[in-house]
Amino acid sequence: MARHAEIVDRFIAAWTTKDVDLIMSFFTPDAVYTNVPIDPPNVGLEMIRKTIEGFAGMAEAIEFRVHHQGESPNGTVLNERTDRFKIGGRWVEAGVMGVFEFEGDKIKAWRDYFDLAQFTKAMTGGA
Repeated sequence: MARHAEIVDRFIAAWTTKDVDLIMSFFTPDAVYTNVPIDPPNVGLEMIRKTIEGFAGMAEAIEFRVHHQGESPNGTVLNERTDRFKIGGRWVEAGVMGVFEFEGDKIKAWRDYFDLAQFTKAMTGGA
């Protein structure tokens, strides 16, 4: 497996700990995280931390299950995954396509794409 894909694997594993400091350690100081259908870009560590704290705070547990992942020759990593959040004793899932760009061994840009309507339905108890 390619080097950056291995870093993404460790980053994704860090989410199960809900340790915000550990998760934040994967980013460059000027990183950008975009949760495409919801938020404008979160630029810099302070904004990214606030968003990640929101996810960690709303969920009893978090799991990202990677189904497919690849690394391009320039080191960009793409993955298809199911993000799972345990909220109020039940799991809420979202199918996600993630893009990770790197500067050295740190994430410089992270973009997640998912179906907001499907996630909203899952959050409100729909099928």
